[in-house]
Amino acid sequence: RFSRAREAQSNALIEDYVELIADLLQSTREARTTDIARRFGVSHPTAIKNIARLKSAGLVESRPYRGVFLTELLAQKVRRRHRIVVDLLMCVGVPSETAELDSEGIEHHISDETLAVFEHYLQKHAKP
Repeated sequence: RFSRAREAQSNALIEDYVELIADLLQSTREARTTDIARRFGVSHPTAIKNIARLKSAGLVESRPYRGVFLTELLAQKVRRRHRIVVDLLMCVGVPSETAELDSEGIEHHISDETLAVFEHYLQKHAKP
């Protein structure tokens, strides 16, 4: 039980970085290390260290003088996971702003099995 919580906590940091990189790429077409550090409120070396972890895991690549880029498959997976959690919360009556905020904690700790159940529920109950 505790090992699952620790693993989720470790994955949460990685997923937060992946989400932020995806957001930056979508909004500015560039995810620079300095922007990532500033958005997370961490030092530049801390951001570099965490991005290096993402590179080692094969989740991102960087190009000289061009910033950080996600593999498209990973970016889609992270956005889909976030969207399912937000949509479920809103479906059960949570206001959209609160659903966006709360999903940040939930989406990192939810299993793929539970996420599939959420998606199935949404298919049956979400408003068209």
